[in-house]
Amino acid sequence: MNDGTLSQEQQQELLEKYDPEAGTRKLSGSMGWIVFIGLLAFSLFQLYTSLFGVLTAQLQRSIHLGFALALVFLLFPARRKNLKKNRVAWYDILLAGAAIAVGSYWPLMIDELVMRAGRLEGLDFYIGLTAILLVLEATRRTVGVPIMTIAVLFMVYALYGPYMPGFLAHRGLELDRLVQTMFFTTEGILGTPLGVSATFIFLFLLFGSFLVQTGVGQYFNDLAVFIAGKRVGGPAKVAIFSSALQGTISGSSVANVVTSGSFTIPMMKKLGYRKEFAGAVEASASTGGQLMPPVMGAAAFLMVEFIGGGISYWDIAKAAAIPAILYFAGIWIMTHFEAKRMGLRGLRDEEIPNKKEILGKIYLLVPIITILVLMMSGMSVMRAALWSILITIVVSAFKKETRVGVKGLLDALADGARTALGVASATAAAGIIVGVVTKTGLGLKLANGILDFSGGHLILTLVLTMIASLILGMGSPTTANYVITSTIAAPAIILLGVPDLSAHLFVFYFGIIADITPPVALAAFAAAAVSGGEPLRTGIESSKLAIAAFIIPYIFVLSPELLMIDTTWYYLLWVITTALCGMIAIGAGVVGYWLRGLSWYERLIGIAGGLMLIYPETITDIIGVGSFILLIVLQLVSKKDETQKPQMAG
Repeated sequence: MNDGTLSQEQQQELLEKYDPEAGTRKLSGSMGWIVFIGLLAFSLFQLYTSLFGVLTAQLQRSIHLGFALALVFLLFPARRKNLKKNRVAWYDILLAGAAIAVGSYWPLMIDELVMRAGRLEGLDFYIGLTAILLVLEATRRTVGVPIMTIAVLFMVYALYGPYMPGFLAHRGLELDRLVQTMFFTTEGILGTPLGVSATFIFLFLLFGSFLVQTGVGQYFNDLAVFIAGKRVGGPAKVAIFSSALQGTISGSSVANVVTSGSFTIPMMKKLGYRKEFAGAVEASASTGGQLMPPVMGAAAFLMVEFIGGGISYWDIAKAAAIPAILYFAGIWIMTHFEAKRMGLRGLRDEEIPNKKEILGKIYLLVPIITILVLMMSGMSVMRAALWSILITIVVSAFKKETRVGVKGLLDALADGARTALGVASATAAAGIIVGVVTKTGLGLKLANGILDFSGGHLILTLVLTMIASLILGMGSPTTANYVITSTIAAPAIILLGVPDLSAHLFVFYFGIIADITPPVALAAFAAAAVSGGEPLRTGIESSKLAIAAFIIPYIFVLSPELLMIDTTWYYLLWVITTALCGMIAIGAGVVGYWLRGLSWYERLIGIAGGLMLIYPETITDIIGVGSFILLIVLQLVSKKDETQKPQMAG
């Protein structure tokens, strides 16, 4: 295309390359209709149980699993090179049939299974073993090899416990006991992760699908251009603003990069941003979409169940608000300084959407505002999502171009179910990991092992946990990453007296920003494919822009006030003000420019003073404010000409 914007076909190719969940067959004919009806039935089942009451845990989760596994084998080929062969292989039809049998087993045999109280008889063992194998294969196809491999290693650990070294040794489980735990209790595949997928997550994915049908994604881009386009380096700020909004309808960093970036990256390049920087802005902003309340990534819903203690989703969203604001503020500040350093302008008047048209579609934001208000009022997450879906349909009818007709309604239901397949597979596999941890006591063993290795020092424990989260997040979905780290690493942090919410948000953050952390930075690599930049350099630039995400989790563990825990509103206002000033100082230090080019020692003052300001303690605030004022004075009284060529950022 002339303006450099990617076509729908090009976007799809990139999604299939970098996002395993996007690599589905494009079926037609009778098989296409069968799959479409299956997707509709999946969504209708979820809506029915949400409206009239969720079934018992085993029934709700096993039916959800059966739908998901059967559709995975029909839509996802065994090998990605067969993706263009838009027909279903005979063995995939058999696997789909086996998935239906597995999903139907609990509903058909529930009375007998309950009476046996966990004893395996007849077909039980073979059905349970089949369920495990199907989940592993579905996970490999939808979200990749890493999470499947981890699940297999955990099962090997469970079976061969007596042969494990040192503190990892345990009595071991027999194969039939492992199968029984994995499929005939709510501690394995049918455990909490899948339970959250079968309730909260599915409805929010469906909500996002309905938003897409109304064209709200394009409206986010237009609104971002209208608000931020004229500012210094406008297109980069458009990318940040639109990606933060896109995070409410996309649970995938890669999908966010491709859909939003196909529009924003060409604009940034046209204005004069380097290819790698343009891709990095979009990658870091798109990844942050999962951190931005009110609708965060799917793992945030898991957090509600994992923390327990009466904590609600709204409590988590509220706690995550200030860190998310600081994250995006950091990216915004650094792109601003980079634009000033390079002398880049904003967009021209003719490149800005018509004000009347933008304001005329403001009603498209009503569903998002609605879900926020409903959750703040104390309504359950499921009810809030249901009402928001209904309001989305009503609001879309205001104008012909946004109206969701019968076809749009059916497409939204099918697309929502399709989006849920990867999440269902990943959470089922995560259930295997949780089941092994529960049965073997591995969580406590590893937590104590981490503490022994770190000598009980909190900072070292946090560093080890961060490294584990980043490694697990490389190529793995956030949901599975969070399940593993929250059951293994988070307990070590909690044992050192850190509040549960701080510990869980810590691993949640690092699991998400793994998408922009080299060497495996899928979101950054996808952005590089759009921008034409070098992938690894784009990943490094993304990490620099997202520096707040590497700093802030440590701060809210050390000072939970940043999460609005046990604090007052006036102290909170002070914390936010100093933290934002800190991000300005850090941004100037990293980019090497503020009012003019910064010398090496000014950059050090900026970064060190910024860190002091972000950490909410009296002494650090005093040091930080002093450093902040010193940096401003050094620039204002400098005899250097502001118009001189600034030095390049490192």
